[in-house]
Amino acid sequence: MTETSVRELEAVLLVGGQGTRLRPLTIGTPKPLLPTAGVPFLAHQLARARSFGVRRVVFATSYRAEMFSDAFGDGSAFGLSLVYMTEETPLGTGGAIRNAAEALTCGPDAPVLVLNGDILSGHDIGDQVARHVAREAALTLHLTEVDDPSRFGCVPTDDEGWVTAFLEKTPNPVTNRINAGCYVFTRSVIDTIPEGEVVSVERETFPGLIEAGARVLGYPDASYWLDVGTPAAFVQGSRDLVLGRLSSPALPGPTGDLLALPGAVISSEAKVAGGSTVGSRAVVEAGAKVTGSVLGDDCVVESGATVADSVVGAGARVASGAVLRDAVIGDGAVVGPGNELLEGARVWPGVALPGCAIRFSSDV
Repeated sequence: MTETSVRELEAVLLVGGQGTRLRPLTIGTPKPLLPTAGVPFLAHQLARARSFGVRRVVFATSYRAEMFSDAFGDGSAFGLSLVYMTEETPLGTGGAIRNAAEALTCGPDAPVLVLNGDILSGHDIGDQVARHVAREAALTLHLTEVDDPSRFGCVPTDDEGWVTAFLEKTPNPVTNRINAGCYVFTRSVIDTIPEGEVVSVERETFPGLIEAGARVLGYPDASYWLDVGTPAAFVQGSRDLVLGRLSSPALPGPTGDLLALPGAVISSEAKVAGGSTVGSRAVVEAGAKVTGSVLGDDCVVESGATVADSVVGAGARVASGAVLRDAVIGDGAVVGPGNELLEGARVWPGVALPGCAIRFSSDV
């Protein structure tokens, strides 16, 4: 693929989901806009896409659609041109791609990159596009290997790399190679998706193309990959970016054990490490321990509190002696002293837990 054609590459970014698995974080904020390693999650995707030659991105929006344009505007801060296409009613992954394609400007033979707004990936997007063009594929799917492929779309390929089937969330997967959520379509193929209808690319478009004999190529890759759809995965993604396990041009500081945003106040007697992010104007008091966590803007972790592998929302407060492990605390919530929140506990925004209200052990 020539340098000129790479620079003309357009992309569709799927960001219409409600992020129900991430509640309460997504009650007021779409999943792709959640603060991740100091910036909205999508900032990492947009910066990486630009680094591989993407210059124009069409957002496929639905849930809280106006928040995306408020966050990113025309894209000039990223060196991109951004366009927003909104579904009045959710159209599924295929319908969303078809709807967004109305804003594309490329010709019918051009490659179009399609990204899912909840994936962190370190793979070489430029190479995926180049291979799509060189092999004259109708569609090229980024593939990665996972331990439990039954949770994803299972994608077997033949000896030449052509996809032979697409098995969405099958209980008996034939391979551990799965759909990694980054696609390259030939533009004309998108136009075969029914317009204005609810369509799933995973259950309808991809299997249909394969059954019709279309050239569907697999792009296997062993680079970093993470679906950030759950609180634990969201925390892991932020932590990995801060630690430098995945590089991102959008990271607002050097990699390391800690990313402190402007105005953060961290006591010299506090311990903050493990890839934690401390939001703007957040306070971590003396004697507090924060490991591998995401602390939102203006939150407070009081002296003697422990926060590990958790999210503390904007303006929330964790009182002295409270323990959070693998927990999510919504914006403005208060965790009183002596509470012990473990193993996926979630506190909704604005809720105030009195002292020792919830414990997983008898120790006080």
